[in-house]
Amino acid sequence: MRRLANRLGQRLGIVNSLKFRLILSAGLMILLVLPLIGFTLSNAFEQKLTQSMKRELSAYSYAILAVTEVESNQLMMPEQLLENQFNVAQSGLYATITQSIPTQKQSIEKKASQTQQIKNSATLDKLEVTTLWQSQSLLGLKLSEKLAEPDVGQVNFTQMQLAGFELTENNHFVYSFTVSFTTNVNNERIDFPLTIHIIKSLTDFEQLLKQFQQQLWVWLMVLMSLLVVIQVFWLLWTLKPLHILKQELQRVEQGNLDRLQKDYPVELKQVTNQLNLLLATEQGQRKRYRNALADLAHSLKTPLAVMQSQQELSQDSQQQLTVINKIIEHQLKRAQSAGESSWHLGVNVDEVLTKLLNSLAKIYHDKGLTFINNTQETDNEKSMFRGDEADLLELMGNLLDNACKAAKVTVLIDVKTVNKSLVITVADDGSGLTDEEKSQVLQRGIRADTYQHGHGIGLAIVRDLVSSYHGELSISKSEQLGGAEFTLTFTYK
Repeated sequence: MRRLANRLGQRLGIVNSLKFRLILSAGLMILLVLPLIGFTLSNAFEQKLTQSMKRELSAYSYAILAVTEVESNQLMMPEQLLENQFNVAQSGLYATITQSIPTQKQSIEKKASQTQQIKNSATLDKLEVTTLWQSQSLLGLKLSEKLAEPDVGQVNFTQMQLAGFELTENNHFVYSFTVSFTTNVNNERIDFPLTIHIIKSLTDFEQLLKQFQQQLWVWLMVLMSLLVVIQVFWLLWTLKPLHILKQELQRVEQGNLDRLQKDYPVELKQVTNQLNLLLATEQGQRKRYRNALADLAHSLKTPLAVMQSQQELSQDSQQQLTVINKIIEHQLKRAQSAGESSWHLGVNVDEVLTKLLNSLAKIYHDKGLTFINNTQETDNEKSMFRGDEADLLELMGNLLDNACKAAKVTVLIDVKTVNKSLVITVADDGSGLTDEEKSQVLQRGIRADTYQHGHGIGLAIVRDLVSSYHGELSISKSEQLGGAEFTLTFTYK
């Protein structure tokens, strides 16, 4: 469950980031807008190509009309047409002329003139379509569908199929145009309507459309890739100030800076100025607070010293004054601790340890102690304590002083950074602590003067300081030395 919660938190954090929102919006714009543009252009090109094909077939129909003659109610057509594709079998361009006439039954019922019959033929329920002529290119082919018969002067443009043994592509455009000729029959002028059908294979049309669509989508993919690259550089350039701000804040948290120093855009200027003001105010307040506590300590110690110097005080009173003095010293040290703060300058642990070990070696010179410092540091990564240097001195000073008191020969110090956590271990080869004593040390409310000799009041200060930094203090038996082992863990985000 904890892993699931962590993963969910990470995903929510990613979704809630400005970078994710910008990338998502830019990606949606590219993935939605460009394909929409592609489909729109493809559809527009197909419509224009269709209109162009319609105009081409219309021109062919007028070319055939130019050589079409009607004499004595008979259609007269030349053997060869000017457009050679009409003369080659299954060339892909075909022409035929048809005529719609009433059925025989309707002709008997109609006693009007032939002219009137033809004029009224469009309104009859049943018409018989007769093929008057077809181009040589239609040899060996037959129409799988009936051709449209529009009204005189009207045009019908559609698609149909042809069936033939040698024809592989049977999808065709059909342009049908109905006209009416006037002819003399028995010295009587009558109308002779007919429909010219121009049929053209879709092969060239589909090839042109396919080539255009392929080129269109290739260039759209190139454009999409180019836009992605541009978007990436644009996002990096746009979000660079935020990235720099994040780096500076991390350096402030790590203690490498005490204020933001970079020059930021106008939109971030007010935020960075307020942060610097907050940093300066917080540091100033902490300094004034600690100075006031120091003044309070001096003002309390002076009257206590005067009272302790009184000879007429009983021994019990002297002991109580001593207890009061220790309690005041302990509580002042607790109050003076800076506590966890994001704005502390980082303290190099190894430098503080070096000073303390040099001092303790002199203080406990008579015991001949051996100090083993296993601080793990490199040139690129130092073990940094994100807190006040005085607090670190108080922590390490108390732990090392207690270890020196309890140790027989050796005191071991181990400092390392594990998964953004600073781990400090202090161990000795003394007699150690019992389980009951370990639990008492870690409990709240235990008086500082009740600890075992060798691990005295300093542990109370250590416990409270660690708590103020939201760290962890654990006590165990040292596997290497056999005595007590104190481990401090400070986890940084």
